[in-house]
Amino acid sequence: MNKTLLNRFLISRTGNPKSKIENLKWLGLSVLAFVLAGAEVEAQQPTKVSRIGYLTGSSLSANPAWREALQEGLRELGYVEGKNIVIEWRAADGKLDRRPALAAELARLKVDIIVAVGPGDTLAAKKATATIPIVTILGGDPGYGLVASLARPGGNVTGLSILSPELSGKRLELLKETIPKLLRVAVFVSPTGTEYAQVTKEIDLAAAALGVKLQQLDIRSPKDIETAFKAAAKGRADAVIVRLPGPILSPHRKEVADLAVKNRLPAMYERAEEVEAGGLMFYGVNTPDLFRRAAVYVDKILKGAKPADLPVEQPKKFEFIINLKAAKQIGLTIPPNVLVRADKVIR
Repeated sequence: MNKTLLNRFLISRTGNPKSKIENLKWLGLSVLAFVLAGAEVEAQQPTKVSRIGYLTGSSLSANPAWREALQEGLRELGYVEGKNIVIEWRAADGKLDRRPALAAELARLKVDIIVAVGPGDTLAAKKATATIPIVTILGGDPGYGLVASLARPGGNVTGLSILSPELSGKRLELLKETIPKLLRVAVFVSPTGTEYAQVTKEIDLAAAALGVKLQQLDIRSPKDIETAFKAAAKGRADAVIVRLPGPILSPHRKEVADLAVKNRLPAMYERAEEVEAGGLMFYGVNTPDLFRRAAVYVDKILKGAKPADLPVEQPKKFEFIINLKAAKQIGLTIPPNVLVRADKVIR
């Protein structure tokens, strides 16, 4: 505003150009009020609420620490349920044939992202939509056929790898160190699992290298578990590797641990929760850490990143847990060289 215009403004306000100081004060206050009013209007603009779909074949109560880790990760990045995000929780409660319908429901809701827990859940989500981004937490391994590669996932799926098939060999090695005379191992697997072929291949290779004979026992539903333990005992197995999908195993953790004790069979598991429920040994990925890190993928995608451009992350935290109470129940002594390697010992 030039001097002439300013004088005209002052005269129009007072009729007296000598009242410049008072009018400048008035002008300053007016501008300040205008700025504050604009800021208030901007602050009152509605916050964008993003909708996240969550899909699991298990029940929502099966692994509360996993969901809490995801929610904690989201909060650390500024996402609060009910404020700027809404999470649509969908669980098949162990009825795996429900997953396609639940995935289709999330697609119809047009959620911004689908967080899929396991490979089966991710496959159901991928079949339901080719456009909604999918963050997989336990199914990012290329062997599952859900991503093209770790570096370049392609399509609408990215997330985290658990290296589960590769870890099968390591679990067998730890059993061999724990039981030096180990000759026969029963392996509980689900032929309906997405990772079935890859898991059996990896464990077969490890068994051949260690000179261990495997007894593969297929489990299609929880009712097959007790029968499998009886078959393992009858087949003179020295130990068991329990490699079952969460929807089958999670609701029956205590039952499985009790059956292992009843049949006096050392058992190795792929999730820490099984050992905390009474199982003998666990070696694998820190699962809650994966769920917490999944929040980073959600954040990046909500900010515009494309799943195809986000490399799949490999695990950063591994754990070895031994339950000495379970060992005592089956009369097994854990060698000191194995015990000292444990990250956690349950006494």
